[in-house]
Amino acid sequence: EECETEITNLNPRLSQRTPQRTSPRVRATGPFRNTERATPQQMHRRAWWLLLLTLVVPGSAQLVAGNRRLARIGITATIGFWIFFLLLLIVGLINKGWVIWLVTLPVLIWILSGALIAYSILFAILTLDTLRLMRLGRLYNRERWITFGAVVLAGVLGASAISYAGNLAGVQANFIGSIFNQGGFTSPIDGRYNIMLLGADAGADRFGIRPDSISVISIDAATGQTVNIGIPRNMQHVGFSSGSPMNKIYPNGWNCGIECLINAIYKDVEDNHADAYPDAAKKGSTPGTEATRDAVEYVTGLEIQSYVLVDMASFTELIDALGGININVKERLPIGGQRDDLSDVKGWIEAGQQHMDGYTALWYARSRHSTSDYDRMRRQHEVEQAVLSQIEPGTVLTRFQGIASAGQKLVRTDIPSAMLSQYVELAGKARSLGIKELSLVPPNVDVIHPNFSAIHEMVKKSFITDEVKE
Repeated sequence: EECETEITNLNPRLSQRTPQRTSPRVRATGPFRNTERATPQQMHRRAWWLLLLTLVVPGSAQLVAGNRRLARIGITATIGFWIFFLLLLIVGLINKGWVIWLVTLPVLIWILSGALIAYSILFAILTLDTLRLMRLGRLYNRERWITFGAVVLAGVLGASAISYAGNLAGVQANFIGSIFNQGGFTSPIDGRYNIMLLGADAGADRFGIRPDSISVISIDAATGQTVNIGIPRNMQHVGFSSGSPMNKIYPNGWNCGIECLINAIYKDVEDNHADAYPDAAKKGSTPGTEATRDAVEYVTGLEIQSYVLVDMASFTELIDALGGININVKERLPIGGQRDDLSDVKGWIEAGQQHMDGYTALWYARSRHSTSDYDRMRRQHEVEQAVLSQIEPGTVLTRFQGIASAGQKLVRTDIPSAMLSQYVELAGKARSLGIKELSLVPPNVDVIHPNFSAIHEMVKKSFITDEVKE
């Protein structure tokens, strides 16, 4: 080799004709790895390219300038997530219901949650390694600190966002698993899903739970057209559906006068006839709920597939988690107060457009002074509609943990977990179509001596859409 060097130096023409041999190590280097002769300006550009590569494809910075084994781990994980979400998008374009079914499977969500949290840790490691590869000591002082700040900010925000997504997935899995824990499947009856909605108001002045808010949400299984059938709490002389064990206990129906309002069935059965429904707990229900279901079926003429019981006291937490609700108050109403002279009132809800927190909204829904039970029903429905209007993607995403936490305390249901995706899809359709209201109250209905045959006809007519009427 020394002789060849001497000959080359003595004969310049030979050096032009004969290419110089380079070592394998030199041939393997590239602009990101061979930095010995780079200027501070070139190192500065290199550092920003490495940061961009880490943000776009985590692991690619290591591929061009660092440990290729670490690069393979990062790129494989990144491409894996890309493929998963791309397949999810494709499936959603083919059938939106399939995606809803997938994202409401607790097992899949738990796996996704763990994978996202692990990926956030990997992203943090890759960002720190990218910071090492930048060799900030070779930069000018000002550029060094700007680049360092950009890398730290990108690493913290990126890892936090991915970790937050994983945490949300875990919260959702826990939320779904704790509430929708029943197996099986529900089939539509006469083309509709009928869900009994109970609002249980167990206030400090009450003994036991009484579902003061009773309604049936009837949903067309094909179109999502929904009717909310409101049943007043003070309806009397109700019976029970065919085959109900309550028919043996009360062969003449629930008709002992003012003491036998429909909302009192729940507590009576819980206290005195719980053995009439021995399998209620196994089915995710209670004897009081099942007896109330039988009575609601008798009133509406509908077979109820599922129920949802909402604890009105916990309802305040949900409203607070949503950031409050907006309601146009028709008349001034008191907050608190049990005395007729209103001497113990704690405050007032003024008439007009109001933004209410959970505490205020609960009193707006339950206030009795100067108003009737039917006014309370109307206000309860107003609160329900206001809550539904607040449940938008942006609100749910930013406040999901609070909403889920409140929801676990708020809701008890026997809806099978397999039906959740179907109901979520139908709920979207119902929201776009609007929910019709049918309140079984005076003057349309005599709540003391109801004509149940006439009520059944009213219910059937409420299912007819405006297009069909025309």
